[in-house]
Amino acid sequence: MLCHLLWNRKLRHALHNHVLIIIIFICLIHEVTIYPWMIHFYYKQHIWKRTHLFCTIWRFIDWGLYYTHTILFAWATIERHILIFHDKWISTKKKRLLVHYLPLIMLVLYCLIYYSVTILFPPCENIFDAYSMICIKPCYFKSSSSLYTYDTLVHQILPIFIIVGFSIGLLIRIRRQKNRIGQSLKWRKHWKMALQLLFVAIIYLIFGLPLTIMSVLYLSGIPLDATSKITEYALFLNYCTIILCPIASAVSLPRRRNERKNMLRLRHQARAIAPIT
Repeated sequence: MLCHLLWNRKLRHALHNHVLIIIIFICLIHEVTIYPWMIHFYYKQHIWKRTHLFCTIWRFIDWGLYYTHTILFAWATIERHILIFHDKWISTKKKRLLVHYLPLIMLVLYCLIYYSVTILFPPCENIFDAYSMICIKPCYFKSSSSLYTYDTLVHQILPIFIIVGFSIGLLIRIRRQKNRIGQSLKWRKHWKMALQLLFVAIIYLIFGLPLTIMSVLYLSGIPLDATSKITEYALFLNYCTIILCPIASAVSLPRRRNERKNMLRLRHQARAIAPIT
């Protein structure tokens, strides 16, 4: 999927694919690190000696890059409204720099700097737990309740609600546009752009929203022990987001759809001409 977006010049230069390329690259990092490590951890039956540095890197990828991924997609849901309904905002190079490239660069830098400071180079000592899957817990979980609340609200809860709200808003605006201008070429182009986003948004709604709800309940004062079992299932579902996000993105690409149709057609023809024994 990532190679397809990078090698195809038309797809690579399309503004709506830029944030998607970064998101899928983050997914790739997760899939070649976190998931094999998780499998090995359970294969070892929770007995796996790991260094402090390894655990810190694990936490940075699992926590920092994941929420970078979520924040970027939240921005993508906002930006898609601009690309579809306010294309004059990006009509010149200067406008594209200010409206498209600069927010993307600033969000990536903000997330990397924030999680580098809080996880890789914290002002306090991170909590090491050799028997936990993610064997490092950021020290600000205990030492700074205000920072933990900020992290939960701004990086976990707010992006999910932005994704849900702006995706629903995009769907409504696209439907209204259809009623106004009909199924013209312009509308079909906008619909394809919206569809690409909506497929991924559905993944977040199904697999990411449960953990967000649990975070809201925890901040509301409900004890973590009272919902620990539900939180485990919500956390498991949340890990599916990274795996399914590239798949959901690939479904909406027109060339990929044509390739799948051709494959199905060839299989059908192969069955039709197979000799009867």
